[in-house]
Amino acid sequence: MSKPDFTSLTRSELRQYILEHREDEEALQIYIDRFQSPNNKVFPAPQTIEDLENFPELHQQHLNQRRNQA
Repeated sequence: MSKPDFTSLTRSELRQYILEHREDEEALQIYIDRFQSPNNKVFPAPQTIEDLENFPELHQQHLNQRRNQA
């Protein structure tokens, strides 16, 4: 069986391939390299209830980013 062209697969297609071929280290490494962004925002854990006031906005931004990447 020949491997697919990983560069032409979408994120969800490559993820599905990895789930079906868990022993394929090459595919996993390509997935990690391709979709790991050094620009990802890291948010500190909320310290107070007031910190959670912005959660709905931040959550929506996160969902929009994920939709755009898929």
